[in-house]
Amino acid sequence: MPVQYILSLKHAKRAHHIGNKAQGLSFLAAKGFQIPVTYVCGWDAYLVYLKDDPTLVDAIRSELSELLDLDRPYAVRSSANVEDTLEHSFAGQFKTILNAQGVDNILHGIWRIWATTQSPGVETYLKRNGVQPGDLRMAVIIQEMIPPHVSGVAFSKNPITGLDETIVEAVKGSGEALLQQGITPQRWINKWGYWVQKPDEEDIKLDLIQEVVDQTRAIAKAYGPPVDLEWVYDGHSVHWVQVREITSIYINIYSNRISQETSPGVLKPLVSDIGLIPTHSWVKIFTELIGPNDIDTKSLVKAFYYRLYYNMGAIGQILELLGLPRETLELMMGIEAVGPEKPSFKPSRRTYLLLPRMISFALDKLRISPRADAFLTFAGQQFETFRTDQLNPLSQSERMGEVDRLCTLVEQVSYYTIVTTLLMQIYTGLLKKQLSGIGLEFEQFDLTRGMDRLHQLDPTAHLAELNRQYSQLDQALQARISHSNYDEFRQLPGIDSLQENLERFRQQFGYLRDSDIDFSMAPWREDPDLILKMMVNFTSAEGQGRKVGFEDLKMPGLRRLMLGPIYRRARRFRYYREAFGYLHKLGYSLFQPYFLALGNGLVSQGTIADRKDIYYLYFDEVRDIVENNRYQGEHRQRIEERKRELEECLDITPPSTIYGDHAPPLETHISHKLNGTPTSRGQYTGPVRVIRGIRDFDKLENGDVLVVPYSDVGWTPLFTRAGAVIAESGGMLSHSSIIAREYGIPAVVSVSGASKLADNTMVTVDGYRGEITLHDSAFD
Repeated sequence: MPVQYILSLKHAKRAHHIGNKAQGLSFLAAKGFQIPVTYVCGWDAYLVYLKDDPTLVDAIRSELSELLDLDRPYAVRSSANVEDTLEHSFAGQFKTILNAQGVDNILHGIWRIWATTQSPGVETYLKRNGVQPGDLRMAVIIQEMIPPHVSGVAFSKNPITGLDETIVEAVKGSGEALLQQGITPQRWINKWGYWVQKPDEEDIKLDLIQEVVDQTRAIAKAYGPPVDLEWVYDGHSVHWVQVREITSIYINIYSNRISQETSPGVLKPLVSDIGLIPTHSWVKIFTELIGPNDIDTKSLVKAFYYRLYYNMGAIGQILELLGLPRETLELMMGIEAVGPEKPSFKPSRRTYLLLPRMISFALDKLRISPRADAFLTFAGQQFETFRTDQLNPLSQSERMGEVDRLCTLVEQVSYYTIVTTLLMQIYTGLLKKQLSGIGLEFEQFDLTRGMDRLHQLDPTAHLAELNRQYSQLDQALQARISHSNYDEFRQLPGIDSLQENLERFRQQFGYLRDSDIDFSMAPWREDPDLILKMMVNFTSAEGQGRKVGFEDLKMPGLRRLMLGPIYRRARRFRYYREAFGYLHKLGYSLFQPYFLALGNGLVSQGTIADRKDIYYLYFDEVRDIVENNRYQGEHRQRIEERKRELEECLDITPPSTIYGDHAPPLETHISHKLNGTPTSRGQYTGPVRVIRGIRDFDKLENGDVLVVPYSDVGWTPLFTRAGAVIAESGGMLSHSSIIAREYGIPAVVSVSGASKLADNTMVTVDGYRGEITLHDSAFD
């Protein structure tokens, strides 16, 4: 029986020799998505072609004549085993022949594609990517041409940021204008059913783009990994002509949304390191929920501009381990989307597998009260053993040992702080719901009435009582106190009780400072004048009206009986939150005297100039100096550099989100910005070199920012020298975008006026945000 080289795609579903593009089309057809009538010439014919078998031409000619409608035009396209893989795209390397009609033209197209496999350009591409020429197998797709009213591409996720949004780019007419000719397409972005971006002037109907978005999501759901697709609209239906997996979709995305609540502002290096102690407690909680894991504590938080940013990419991985949709992290980042398709919790198989652990975790935390009470007593006793008034006799190693002991205790306190706060929120939420059922807003309810031990931990309650005593004094004495400093206040006659109570307040709460974790700041006790002013100027909230207590509620006995346990637990865990929060702040305050004592030792050894300079070293650096006696003078230079850097960061407005592991450079001496479409990740700063054609190729030097009006396959050699790419035209699948992604350099396309930039202009290319920053310092 003679070998059959050409198969209808519907008969080639299980064939291994049809190449990646054809396999993708076969998947689409099998899942019921509309594709053009398609045939495949398998790569077994290509292997025969390599042997120069003279019978091959007639065999293929005969099969084409029998299978094809010779009155219709066809697209003849490559489908190699090495292209459109996760590692290599081979964009523009192989020929594509459009509108081939008749056996001879189609046959000629097949031979032209096979011939390109041995072209110098392809051989260079293979060598650069570590692919042996002998491993290349070339099948050929023969596909009926669809009359292209509109053509385009679609991405089920943003291939640059990994965010959960569908991107569509389209042009009227043939898609070749989009893929090869560098024409700038119209662009839409749909996020959770909401249009984030649309063209200013649309001449393509939104209903068509919505259909493309809907089908793209359906294809991605069936396919599994995120996909990019090519499509053609014939005026009646959307036809899909290519599907492939988006490579390297997930990157680290850092957000300061969480840290703005917990550790806002600029933090010195040592403070930043110690401030990460609660991260260890979070990892412990995650481990209790999901079991043993390889979560790297250091990967969860990173400092940019001397501010803490949480790695939402790593947190997204944890969410997936918990069975939650990864897109949940975008809600945590504060990404606003009002569309109807916002992600919600849907239990996955992973969720059900973790259910026994989650139930065990929940039961354990329901019984946490006895342990919490015992640990409160234990931790309070342990903090009293840190004798900050007896640090001078200790050696540097002994001081470091005490710091390590304090870190361990603070980490334990952090664990209970996090767990009890989460439980307080749960019980308070349940109580809110029950109170709402009887028509009472939670804000009108007095949850803490009669909780004297809670009020003992609250500096506000103490200030209110101190202000009450102060307000009962005669006006003349009040005026005298208000104009006194603390020492003068202590000498005033006839107010012994007030003086003793204020000093007691200073001793109990004097460890507090503007930031809970920034122990480099001066505590309240070092500024007693401030404490005196706080008492004098305190404003009571009593005028807000009396709240309703539990005993005031009017409800049936059974309902009161059911509400009682929730009410009592909400109160108990409110107390735990305040009690552990009190210890947490106290623990952080103790770091200051220990590190300043270590700083005194480093000053005496000549390592640093001032004891407070220790705050500009990282914790590992301090440990290395103390444990290994590394007292090099280089630390002084490093500290001065960090002081200058931190000073520069004080007044900036940092981005709320950073894509990738490198922060965009600080914007100083900026002239203005250009904007375009980001199509390849990364940030790069360098001099501009405008290349308008082949005669300009020699201008480009290694590390230059390549600026082009457009790009096709002949320009590929330039990309090996470029540090980044800016193009005036193009979209996600234009040649410059694909090659930039393959070379791992940032690219921004569709940048109007880019070719007018002067050579040597210093610019920063942000391939995440699509911004080109022009630096004044580069201009003559």
